[in-house]
Amino acid sequence: MQAVPKTQKQKNGYRTWVAGFAVLAASLGASAQAPAPAVPHASGTVKATTDSTITVTTATGDYTVTVPATAKVLDVPPGAKDLKSATPGQMSDIAVGDKVIVSGSAGDTGTTLTAQRVILMKSAAIAQSHADEAAAWVHGGGGIVKSVNASAGSMVLSSGLKTVTVQTSPATIVRHYSNGSVRFEDAVVSSLGAIQPGDQVRVRGERSADGSSIQADEIVAGTFRNFSGTLAGIDSTGGTVTLKDLTTKKTVTVAVTANSDVRRIPPQAAARIAMGMKGGAAGGGAQAGARPAGAGAGAGENGAQRAGRAGADLSQMLSRMPTETLGGLKPGEAVMIVAIASADSGKMSAVTLLTGVDAILTASPSGEMTLSPWSIGGPGEGGGEGGGR
Repeated sequence: MQAVPKTQKQKNGYRTWVAGFAVLAASLGASAQAPAPAVPHASGTVKATTDSTITVTTATGDYTVTVPATAKVLDVPPGAKDLKSATPGQMSDIAVGDKVIVSGSAGDTGTTLTAQRVILMKSAAIAQSHADEAAAWVHGGGGIVKSVNASAGSMVLSSGLKTVTVQTSPATIVRHYSNGSVRFEDAVVSSLGAIQPGDQVRVRGERSADGSSIQADEIVAGTFRNFSGTLAGIDSTGGTVTLKDLTTKKTVTVAVTANSDVRRIPPQAAARIAMGMKGGAAGGGAQAGARPAGAGAGAGENGAQRAGRAGADLSQMLSRMPTETLGGLKPGEAVMIVAIASADSGKMSAVTLLTGVDAILTASPSGEMTLSPWSIGGPGEGGGEGGGR
């Protein structure tokens, strides 16, 4: 749940302005050094402004930049890799939180500059780019991979109770979470052929009118595992929990890291989800104003279908649930975990750990109900972030 495209704590316009700003800074820095003496420059976030100066926080510290009336200010959109789309600006356009690349002459202290040119990327434009990309991830969708046809550039997903075909093109960007991280920015470039059935993916792209297919602009995939059961042990020092998984009947140890999203579902919410799984949520037992999971479901749904519907509802609710800590967990509590394996060690790390799910697991004793890793921190949502990651 850390993780997407959260769309990533909604972090995660993700790389749109980050990558563009970095590339732009690097290219301008390189051009500034050729062919003759280096022109001092600094890039970072505006920390403070006066009528004639700005304070810029860079990777190495703060710079005080004097911006004379003769300095050129150029406003560029997020994601720009050159100055072709720049528009003229002025000192009064620069505000706290904006991104800047400054070139000019160095002062006496080593942390002062007199600007000859300021490349400006407005924080409001960055936020809008973030929102636009987040909306694109949400509009696309995702699910669990049923099959992949790399030669045809397509794959089939199970998305809730529907089947969705994802079509790619040579321009489609494919990334994969790796090494235990679900931070969207840590996802590595991959290929459609590397995605396996059972992987979970999120897609940014254009969905067809009937929702049965998506033309993908970008895909992020992850190999996740779902565990559920009762906590047998908690190692606060080692940062791990141990439980016997209901599905495999095996004892598993899962690391709970700083990037793990730990939540506690309130008892009433857990009871409503459990009712939905049993097919009785449409009755009068639910509180007014709260649509129970599974309400309106067809009478012909089987247990797995009801569990899938309830799991989707639960995943959507997660961001509104209270957070919990490893220290707040107790042996004997029921938990549901979405985890990802580290590529080098194979050790499982929790993306999301949800506790307080006793009623839910009672309604699903075989562990057929699972969580999605995309509801928190995923592309366009944030991720830790972990997204996400």
